[in-house]
Amino acid sequence: MQENRVIIIAGPTASGKSALAIDIASAVNGVVINADSMQVYKDMPIITAAPSAEDKAKVEHKLFEIFDPSFRGNVVDWLEKAAEEIRNTWKEGKTPVVVGGTGLYIDNLINGTTPIPETPLTIRTKVQKLIDDGNLDFIYEEVKKFDPKTAKKINPKDITRIKRAYEVYLHTKKPISEWHKEPLINYLPEAKYFVIKICPSTEELDQRAYNRFDEMVKQGAIDEVQALYKRKLSMTLPAMKALGVPELMEYFKGKTNIYMAVQNAKLHTRQYAKRQRTWFKNRLQADFTFPKCYKGYFPPEIIELLK
Repeated sequence: MQENRVIIIAGPTASGKSALAIDIASAVNGVVINADSMQVYKDMPIITAAPSAEDKAKVEHKLFEIFDPSFRGNVVDWLEKAAEEIRNTWKEGKTPVVVGGTGLYIDNLINGTTPIPETPLTIRTKVQKLIDDGNLDFIYEEVKKFDPKTAKKINPKDITRIKRAYEVYLHTKKPISEWHKEPLINYLPEAKYFVIKICPSTEELDQRAYNRFDEMVKQGAIDEVQALYKRKLSMTLPAMKALGVPELMEYFKGKTNIYMAVQNAKLHTRQYAKRQRTWFKNRLQADFTFPKCYKGYFPPEIIELLK
């Protein structure tokens, strides 16, 4: 195995990437390291499709269920921990197998991240209150004034990107488009990446995503979300945006029935999986691509390529 090798396994939700990661880690004396922005949170392993205890017993797993749902994690938090775990894995003479569906995490690990300072909670809270009070249009107009370049690239209804652009400017007095011109910070410059991605057809992915949410419900996903609801956590927290959580929250708030909540969760899961598939297909260069969901067939040429 090449020195400082990191194997990346990426793909949309329900594509079988977690099973592939376990199989590859088993074959190369590897450690599975999480690159999913929702599987870092505790108390919600079913709704986030985190590895089961049985899966974790097969090979060592890292960075799964490490933060409380109340923690407002971001890509830098993950990058710092991922770089540490990867280096520890090398020291042990093992191979890091990084797996996840969060394109931002994987892209920033491989290519580096912009050096934008962490936005203080006071500013994030202030901007979120403006949005909650129905001032998204006002914020977008403000972004157009101080950063027209960014505003042109953002849909006027894209809450996440508008909020981010506004927060960065309030904190740094520098448009996010200017920050993007700064040299990237690479947390793991010595790494040599081997990227595997899963890009199934939309038809196959649709059915897999649909069926998997049904299985989550059977396993207790509704009880997990009810426990989160009882904690009265802010819906602006990253953990509360996990697929299925906002939809099931609507049921516990009395705004819909359980049937419609589950149907909406299935719909949004399938839509998200399609967006992931498009991103990985068009944006992530890979050394090996699975054209179908992984179902246990492990092409021996992958191991040959990794040697």
